[in-house]
Amino acid sequence: MRPARALVDLAALRHNYRIARRLHGGRALAVVKANAYGHGATRCAQALADEVDGFAVAFLDEALALREAGVVAPILLLEGVFDAAELMQAAAHRLWIVVHHEAQLRMLETTPLDHPLQVWLKVNSGMNRAGFTPETTSAAWQRLRACERVGEITLMTHFARADEPGEQATLEQITRFDAATAGLPGARSLANSAAVLGWPQARRDWARPGILLYGADPMPDAAHGLQPVMTLESAVMATREIGSGEPLGYGGRFVAQRPTRIGLVAMGYADGYPRVVPDGTPVTVDGRPSRVIGRVSMDMLTVDLTDHPGARIDSRVELWGNEVAVNTVAQAASTIAYELLCNVKRVRFEYRD
Repeated sequence: MRPARALVDLAALRHNYRIARRLHGGRALAVVKANAYGHGATRCAQALADEVDGFAVAFLDEALALREAGVVAPILLLEGVFDAAELMQAAAHRLWIVVHHEAQLRMLETTPLDHPLQVWLKVNSGMNRAGFTPETTSAAWQRLRACERVGEITLMTHFARADEPGEQATLEQITRFDAATAGLPGARSLANSAAVLGWPQARRDWARPGILLYGADPMPDAAHGLQPVMTLESAVMATREIGSGEPLGYGGRFVAQRPTRIGLVAMGYADGYPRVVPDGTPVTVDGRPSRVIGRVSMDMLTVDLTDHPGARIDSRVELWGNEVAVNTVAQAASTIAYELLCNVKRVRFEYRD
């Protein structure tokens, strides 16, 4: 059996959710969109079912998959619905919906539903991606309140730079949101993962932790006690030695500066490990530090075993997890942990409770 696998620690997932809820106070929706950031939405939701206040996904199909798997907790559609048929399905499955533009608001006003929906009204407080402007928020709320198809209304916004400690844009967004919603009743939801961890001013009624649930700290210079949920690992499948001055791999990017022992590892960019990582990107071999050398291929990559005389075929190689932080690999690849985790595929997934 090919040794490439992703080990998903569900106890770590619960641990991280508890940190989010304790820090934030109030209630917290566990964000399991994008297949739980690559970890498996159904298994993650089931693991959190006994203690979570609810879940958030991007769109209807993600929510329906959870309902079909037996998840009964509230589920919020962060993108809202795209047409009247989806709106009726959302109502039928007791889903909560975000409303962030005029067409969605009109849809609620004109579509017959069997029972009222819980609506989260999104305010554009400065990210300028989605949401009603501060000037139109009160009118949008009034229209929702007048609509017999709407039950409870929660007011929400989303931060653009909460993962930058000390960046004034976050405080400015909070100020705009508070001004836009002043006098409007209802719960508030401001805090994403970074705001839960680093912005006490944003901690209101509902949090929406996402990446922190999976142990990738959006503020990696701080120590929040998060535990990695995914360990991406494989094994050495062959070894060879090359002499000083010899190239390795596609393009001959790596050239040995000394006699070098190479480990060929069953993991490549088709599995989700980033092709663009440079020579020197950390890995561990049998728990000891090593590095990627040579360009990552579709199905394989190569690591330096020169200082690992005991390493052999079947030696365990961790690409990220408890020994190599996924944030470290993301930084080497000039991207973010979100993208790496969401891109994991083709490997075998194994869950530990």
